[in-house]
Amino acid sequence: MSFFPSANTLDGLYWGITALFTLKYEDTFNKEEVIDFVLSCWDDIHGGFGAFPQHDSHILSTLSAVQILKTYDQLEKLPATKRDKLVTFVKALQLKDGSFEGDRFGEVDTRFVYTGLSCLSILGELTPEVVNPAVEFIAQCSNFDGAYGMVPGAESHAAQVFVCVGALAIANRLDLVNKDMLIPWLSERQVKGGGLNGRPEKLPDVCYSWWVLSSLSILQSLDCIDQEALRQFIYTCQDAVNGGISDRPDNQTDVYHTLFGIAGLSLMGFDDLEPIDPVYCMPKRTVLTIEKYGRK
Repeated sequence: MSFFPSANTLDGLYWGITALFTLKYEDTFNKEEVIDFVLSCWDDIHGGFGAFPQHDSHILSTLSAVQILKTYDQLEKLPATKRDKLVTFVKALQLKDGSFEGDRFGEVDTRFVYTGLSCLSILGELTPEVVNPAVEFIAQCSNFDGAYGMVPGAESHAAQVFVCVGALAIANRLDLVNKDMLIPWLSERQVKGGGLNGRPEKLPDVCYSWWVLSSLSILQSLDCIDQEALRQFIYTCQDAVNGGISDRPDNQTDVYHTLFGIAGLSLMGFDDLEPIDPVYCMPKRTVLTIEKYGRK
């Protein structure tokens, strides 16, 4: 396998692999080559994984690496010393207010809270010392409309809703979600033509077929949108000649929107697709093997 080095290489590999597993084409890539590439992205200086070999580690690429290894049932390929160093790397990114930085350069975003909790959850390393302050930080990011922003006081956005609701689901604290406000806000993301947008007065984008639907699925409220209209919108974003799915009809396709279009269809029960978990964005059969925090 060969890859073009970029800040999203490992994330892109996760998107592609998850799309293939959801399509039930999980043997398309050579498993050993995938695992070898993932392990080559290890940052031995700081712990964690970079987006590409010899890149500095980041919490996003670290989660992608862990998700890929878990999906292929290959977490044991991480020796205990590296696993411990990875856990230390992730935990060290949490600040006193419960938020997480993406790396040592200090950007803070609710995405990173979800990423940290998801990574530690998959590894079976969640503790109250990590979870409780993270939950408190997420609660501070809730807005008057019931939705969530990147940081306290930031504008509500559907992608941030997913990471906050997903993190609360991992923490077993969905009781903190203002469902009476948030569910209507999410349902209002559907626009004429069936697609979903990320915030009011914006164009629809296929990726919100995941960000919005996953949150509604976690909250058991998928029936709050017109699913058939959304399916048709996703279908119109396919490239019938070259394959793949784009953000909107007639635009260039890419692996990011392809995954999230397919994942949205899976959440809506598309018969030929592997069921996907709305919290982890991984095959449900894989997620069943993850020990859930705070549940016996």
